[in-house]
Amino acid sequence: MKKSNRINFAVTGALFSLFVILTIMLMYVDVKPVGPKGSYVGLATLNKWMSERLGVNMLLYHITDWLGVVPVLFALGFAILGLTQLINRKSLKRVDYSILVLGAFYLLVIGAYLFFEFNIVNYRPVLIQNVLEASYPSSTTLLVLCVMSTAIMQFNRLIKGRSARIAINAVCAVFVVIAVVGRLLSGVHWLTDILGGALLSSALVMLYDSVNTFIEIKKKPLRQARPHKERARSGKARIAHNDRQFHGVKAPSVEKVQFV
Repeated sequence: MKKSNRINFAVTGALFSLFVILTIMLMYVDVKPVGPKGSYVGLATLNKWMSERLGVNMLLYHITDWLGVVPVLFALGFAILGLTQLINRKSLKRVDYSILVLGAFYLLVIGAYLFFEFNIVNYRPVLIQNVLEASYPSSTTLLVLCVMSTAIMQFNRLIKGRSARIAINAVCAVFVVIAVVGRLLSGVHWLTDILGGALLSSALVMLYDSVNTFIEIKKKPLRQARPHKERARSGKARIAHNDRQFHGVKAPSVEKVQFV
């Protein structure tokens, strides 16, 4: 494993550790009933202070909710791309490894979302349709950062034109900023919900990139060796062909000369 790839995995581990530390702090540090219906919130002083400064903007809430549809469509597009490759190439082994890793990544993101839906750390600072909902980590932040960040990585592989690639990636980056900042300003999450979503998604994206790079490094020697094998195979074929031609040529006959 190359040093750069080891660093990537180390950064991944550090981000996961920070997320775990934040989660533990929310469960045990400064936990007070400052939420709706007396719901308990970790790091209550910080979260309440920020919530009071931001207020609630339901328009931004609905806008960012609809923006969450965009990464779902992106994920669906990459799923269709992988399915198309599988149908055309008739083997899972021939599907681009980065698409396969991306599929596993999506499953991991869904698993993380479901885990915190059933193991609630914090509830929202506001009631949605008079119902307390899980708020940590922010699922919109998690979805947008995970899908759009990996989409940018995929576009770097798939789009050959430099100008088009830069333009599309810039649009994706701006979209991420608008969606995440808009979600924070909407006031429907505590500050730590957004931070938790950002930390978890950063850790997952770094894991995706690290695994992709690891596989790329493993496959590179195989790709380099393949042309040499093909050249050697073609060289042997030429030698065999020449050998067959040589043995197939009849030696010129020598006529007997009679001396009178």
